[in-house]
Amino acid sequence: MSFTHVLAVAPVMAIEPAVEWYERLFGRPADARPMDGLADWHISPYAWLQVFESPEQAGGTLVNLVVDDLDQALSDLADRGIGAGEIQPGAREVRFAAVRDPDGNRVTLIENPVAD
Repeated sequence: MSFTHVLAVAPVMAIEPAVEWYERLFGRPADARPMDGLADWHISPYAWLQVFESPEQAGGTLVNLVVDDLDQALSDLADRGIGAGEIQPGAREVRFAAVRDPDGNRVTLIENPVAD
């Protein structure tokens, strides 16, 4: 079995407030709105984040996004009105910090120079 794409899904209470927040997170509008209650951001050619209106499942998603420069990413987010938690150290020079969408889904930004 082989896989060609990763589609992460963040269930939210209401789609429009969530889309507004994720537009600020990514610094751009959704790449697609394929149906009511769904928005897609194409993070890379093979990785998408979908925000899906599903009140009964909202708030428990964990998404990790790797960034080249964590300090710059957090500064950009602060400029867009999104505050992050403290920067945490990981193993082997990894650093990360998390933000939460309005429904409590956690998006962790990870700077991982070991992956280069």
